[in-house]
Amino acid sequence: MNIDRHKEKLKESLELIDESIQIGIEKRQRTIGFNTSIAAADMLEIYLHQKNLIDPGFVIKHEWFKSKNKLADKFPFDFEEKEQLFQCMQYIEQQRDSLCYGIPKHKEEIMKVLIKFNELKEIFKKAGVEYE
Repeated sequence: MNIDRHKEKLKESLELIDESIQIGIEKRQRTIGFNTSIAAADMLEIYLHQKNLIDPGFVIKHEWFKSKNKLADKFPFDFEEKEQLFQCMQYIEQQRDSLCYGIPKHKEEIMKVLIKFNELKEIFKKAGVEYE
């Protein structure tokens, strides 16, 4: 997928996250779980494409962030803020399934995911990824 297509998808996810916050995060935990996960993958893919670190056909799958071994296999190369980015993305991915498929969570638990997602957005923004 090309960068412009990723940006379109990212914009959609960001809009859904914002709408979920306005409606009430406890009412939209599933939407937050799905969209923070996929938006994180889109931002990483945009970033790596911009840096010419991956081929145009390379697709990042959100589930890779459940396994450090998978990440080492798929991303053997270094790039700025790699560890910090991966830590944020791993946290989001670890919470994804319980938000999407689990019982309703307390507001504080959902907020932790949103805080980590905002931290991730800031890192990408400083790295030059346009997401708005």
